[in-house]
Amino acid sequence: MLSVSRSFRAVRVVGRGLATHAPTPAAVTKGVTRHDWTKQEIQQIYDTPLLDLVYRAAAVHREHNDPRKVQLCTLMNIKTGGCSENCSYCSQSSRYSTSTKASPLLEVEPVLEAARKAKANGSTRFCMGAAWRELAGRKRGFERILTMVREVRGMGMEVCTTLGMLTPEQAKKLKEAGLTAYNHNLDTSREFYPEVITSRSYDDRLDTISAVRDAGISVCSGGILGLGETDKDRVGLIWQVATMPEHPESFPVNALIPIPGTPLEKNEPVPYHTLARTIATARIVMPATIIRIAAGRSIMPESEQMMCFMAGANAVFTGEQMLTTPCSPWDQDKAMMERWGLEGMESFQQAGVARKELPAASLNATQGPPPVAQVAPLESSTLNVA
Repeated sequence: MLSVSRSFRAVRVVGRGLATHAPTPAAVTKGVTRHDWTKQEIQQIYDTPLLDLVYRAAAVHREHNDPRKVQLCTLMNIKTGGCSENCSYCSQSSRYSTSTKASPLLEVEPVLEAARKAKANGSTRFCMGAAWRELAGRKRGFERILTMVREVRGMGMEVCTTLGMLTPEQAKKLKEAGLTAYNHNLDTSREFYPEVITSRSYDDRLDTISAVRDAGISVCSGGILGLGETDKDRVGLIWQVATMPEHPESFPVNALIPIPGTPLEKNEPVPYHTLARTIATARIVMPATIIRIAAGRSIMPESEQMMCFMAGANAVFTGEQMLTTPCSPWDQDKAMMERWGLEGMESFQQAGVARKELPAASLNATQGPPPVAQVAPLESSTLNVA
């Protein structure tokens, strides 16, 4: 494990850019992770010159995580298209004319076969997505999904699902089946959200996240960059999840892939430096959260991906495809990781990933999660990383 000990003088910031003369003032000490961030504090971090920001995020990352470890996740669409929502970025909405064809919920065995293949290729988390608004009225389909969760969990893999809105009762059943995590992205800031989606409110999403957390399931919640949002909206998204009662176990960062037929088909690709800046800021304010490079990574040059890992990303989606967009293949990702000295995480290796769900034999009964550090308010002009 690389340890960093460095202090330096802060110099007045004239503007935001790539210069390395003005680290954002802050002190990093061991303690309890903060949940009382203000938007102003996060904006100050986000606006730090990029190389300074990445340096600072790398130091925080090494304080809390093994920087060599990257979780390999595989995502499978178990029910495609025909969704009644109007998410303006999504090819699976029934409101848009796209090349995605609707198909019913898959049977159990094809899903289990895909999970076995993912595990054989090194993935330790298997994620299943269904394109619908909610589970209400889908009793038989829900029972089938519960069977999928139990069977994949029985393979020793972490299991994640994204099934739309949940009730507390549905969340409890998923927990009982062995679900590790539930993905429910906020997508963007509360303020910009109505420009992207109107068929489901921001509070609807927060209610589902609360139901998941209350059931004892790890929360996976992040956003999409390139929707037309501003830097202020990206800060607002990070603030929303960083001030939750518990930080999400996982924060996926997606770069929009404009899909023909959707309202956002002509959006420009999000600049790479915006992706790196978002990842680094999220790492600093949520030091123990797994940060996932998600959609859009398949078209990123390897050098840009490495910058994201330096900035604190420690998980990727790998395999044959995402939901309806391309994904980097296993062999390519494993070769990349070998070149850069990165290693795959084992299932349940990361602190905070549903450790209480593990069989007793797989845990040291006297071992708790490692200490989590506290990032103090932005009052000091020195960055101290022990």
